Amino acid sequence: MLPASLWAAQKDDANPAQAATSVYELRVYHAAPGKLTDLLSRFREHTIKLFDRHGMKSVAYWTPLEEPERSNTLIYILQHPSRDAAAANWKSFQDDPEWKSVKDKSEANGQLVEKVDSTYLALTDFSPQLR
Repeated sequence: MLPASLWAAQKDDANPAQAATSVYELRVYHAAPGKLTDLLSRFREHTIKLFDRHGMKSVAYWTPLEEPERSNTLIYILQHPSRDAAAANWKSFQDDPEWKSVKDKSEANGQLVEKVDSTYLALTDFSPQLR
């Protein structure tokens, strides 16, 4: 994982307390050769539900349209209440016995992910608000 590169406050009149600290996390997963389908299945069937349980709000998930990234890349954005909450969320997620079991089972025939890039972001003052 890359260290946090950007984070700051965002404007959100509906929840000023959260707006002062809310951050977005852009994550890029580089799947092992031939493992993207398995990785997408793991997200679809397990990971997103576990993210919800650990306070990580899914904003959106994408796969690239062009090769070579099309066959080995998953890109997504999570929202966290704050940068400190993001660290706590990831720790609780990684310590979750259900996650450990899902990960072990899904990787019985080899590791699914070769590399993860993570960048923390803040909305600019001119950005449309995300819901």
